[in-house]
Amino acid sequence: MAKIYYDKDCNINDIKDKTIAVVGYGIQGRGQALNLRDSGLKVIIAQRPGGPNYDKAIKDGFKPMSVAEATQKADVIIVLTQDHLQADIYKNSIEPYLTKGKALAFSHGFNIHFKFIVPPKDVDVFMIAPKGPGALVRRQYEEGRGVPCLVAVYQNATRKALKIALAYAKGIGGSRAGIIQTTFKEETETDLFGEQSVLCGGASELIKAGFETLTEAGYQPEIAYFECLHELKLIVDLIYEDGITGMRKRVSDTAEYGDLTRGKRIVNERTRREMKKILKEIQKGQFAKEWMAENKNGRKNFLKMRKAGETHPVEKVGARLRAMMSWMKK
Repeated sequence: MAKIYYDKDCNINDIKDKTIAVVGYGIQGRGQALNLRDSGLKVIIAQRPGGPNYDKAIKDGFKPMSVAEATQKADVIIVLTQDHLQADIYKNSIEPYLTKGKALAFSHGFNIHFKFIVPPKDVDVFMIAPKGPGALVRRQYEEGRGVPCLVAVYQNATRKALKIALAYAKGIGGSRAGIIQTTFKEETETDLFGEQSVLCGGASELIKAGFETLTEAGYQPEIAYFECLHELKLIVDLIYEDGITGMRKRVSDTAEYGDLTRGKRIVNERTRREMKKILKEIQKGQFAKEWMAENKNGRKNFLKMRKAGETHPVEKVGARLRAMMSWMKK
């Protein structure tokens, strides 16, 4: 069983006298920064000017500065920009000012685990990863609740890294729900695997395959869309709220019987073998190197595949049908 920390295990005073620099004022950066400030902690924002995130930080009452300036002023620097940007930001604007005893923090272990960022040995390195988007982290905090977090310590130079990490997690509201102990390796590899094989890659390809199967058999694309994409939310919501067994109790017996007898024919042994191959590629760093190389080479393959996905028939019929659904927010 995983070790789980709660409010009683976290002391906000362990970080009270420290200045926290939040690097990147995107959705996650904004949610964490506002919660930390509302918890009485000293927060500064590193965000380049000229974009909506910079303007948003000013509107929220911060005075955004450069990453270099924030790093010099801060005791704890949490990097919340996109994965492929972090190594260059670190090299150019954090590493030169990362002095002994400071703490470098993340909400995803990608760059540390795959060694695109290699911090000096005399600084703490930890991770606090909320298991929800920044908007939810903020909303739950404002409602007196919290989003569960993961905590991991990669370097413990001051011998206080875990205490500081837990205090940070308490500052964003995570200890109200629970903070689960993990490692950078475990968080990174499972996160990538989940995205690629189930949540994004697996789900999107399953939807498209189902849609194509029905339309190629002569069924109307609108009906195929409803059965293979639109109604997926209903099922996912049931699973989210009450697990797979709970979902099965709340659908028809016909649907449950079809699930139990046909599901394994779709996700079969061949699928499982491919999942294991994907996990091996992640574990060996193959995917990480491929993704970073793709960014260095101008994202040509990535942009080509993105464009192809946007022109799939399921997107065209979906846009038309969603326009009929007045309850959906843009």
